[in-house]
Amino acid sequence: MRTIAVFDTGKTNIKLSVTDEAGGLIETLSTPNPVLDGPPYRHHDLAAVENWLLAGLAALASRHEIAAIVCTAHGSGGVLVGEQGPAMPMIDYEQPIPPEIDRAYRDIMGSFRERGSALMLGAAHLARQMLWLERGWPDVFAKARHFLAIPQYWAWRLSGVAASEVTSLAAQSHLWCAAESRPAALIRTMNWERLLPPLRPAWAKLGTIKPEIAERTGLAPATAVLCGIHDSSANFYQYQAAGLRDVTIVSTGTWIVAISDRSGPDFDVERAGLCCNADVKARPLPGMLTMGGREFAMVAGEDDRPTTEESLARLIETRSMALPSFGSDDGLFPGTSRKGRLQGPLAERSDMRHSLALLYAALLTDKCLQLVRTPTVVLDGSFVRDPLYGALVAALNRDRHVLVNADQYGTATGAALLASHETRQAPAPLALRPAMPFSHPDLDDYRAQWLHAALSGEQR
Repeated sequence: MRTIAVFDTGKTNIKLSVTDEAGGLIETLSTPNPVLDGPPYRHHDLAAVENWLLAGLAALASRHEIAAIVCTAHGSGGVLVGEQGPAMPMIDYEQPIPPEIDRAYRDIMGSFRERGSALMLGAAHLARQMLWLERGWPDVFAKARHFLAIPQYWAWRLSGVAASEVTSLAAQSHLWCAAESRPAALIRTMNWERLLPPLRPAWAKLGTIKPEIAERTGLAPATAVLCGIHDSSANFYQYQAAGLRDVTIVSTGTWIVAISDRSGPDFDVERAGLCCNADVKARPLPGMLTMGGREFAMVAGEDDRPTTEESLARLIETRSMALPSFGSDDGLFPGTSRKGRLQGPLAERSDMRHSLALLYAALLTDKCLQLVRTPTVVLDGSFVRDPLYGALVAALNRDRHVLVNADQYGTATGAALLASHETRQAPAPLALRPAMPFSHPDLDDYRAQWLHAALSGEQR
């Protein structure tokens, strides 16, 4: 049976999966994404990742007939490369950047419409990373051949062919004006055109694997390497391939990312959490994002007790709340970074923290869903393992059809479906179930009080 290999680079973990041609998961391998403290800055260990990737491909090739490889990744990483390999290490986007670089970037970054997202934490945004590399290591930068987003970096390492791709550039890189489906003006202003290779579609076959990789892994020399795709756009693509329209997809993990195919937001007006991504055909996808998974872990602490309806009811009845923001990013509430707080008689209790974190995550999700009110919402990712997450979101959005996708590998499925993009004759299979709303008479009042307190926190 012909299969597709998907290499997924997350901030915390990396995964190598094999799917069938319909995107159904067959096997997956995973390992932590290694980070080195430096020098010259905190960076991901690309050599270690590559060794793991090739070893994983060899293991999978011994068990499966792999026809193509697709790479996908988060949107906050890129690599400056020379002719043969990395010219500089891949920046870990969660570290602070030098103050002088931050000031310089704020002067050149352009309007919100041009950027498609607010200025985010640390070294997020590929354009900001490029400025840091250019100012900090000008000789290396001047001699570099390309700057590649992560999916296209790995596609280049596997095939030797360099490309840019629209979903990766539209993922808060500040290099793509997604609202107008064109490169950002900043690229020309900074004379960076030479570093961005030609655009290719996510599904395009860049070539086949290099001969030395075929020899090392046992993969067939004809194994195709596709251009690759941003992870949230890959996840969204699985729903597009299944025929869903006028829908908001909420992907949960380290980030809560809500993306919709319905237009409406004014991208001339900046607002917290608002972003504009793109689908594989460069159409704008308005969205909201916040580091909800990271905040969930901070609120829950060491409490791993299962959330129950009774624990949620007690939190709601006593108005015990987690209020933003617990991370180093403002998230959805400007001015609240590192100001997260617990409020109410049960909020500090260690045996209630997991339930409190789930309720907090549902409220963040609901806030994201107010951007574009599509009739259908689909929840997926790690949070849906707890059925009460979907139940809370459904209860907070009773006028909408809230569905849950229990498949934990939506990014891999969507990326794998790119291999059949030009040949697919029928909608891709998709299994969804309705979320049964949680019932409590005080939930709406609790939400209103939480939102008032959260917005008040912006002024603290």
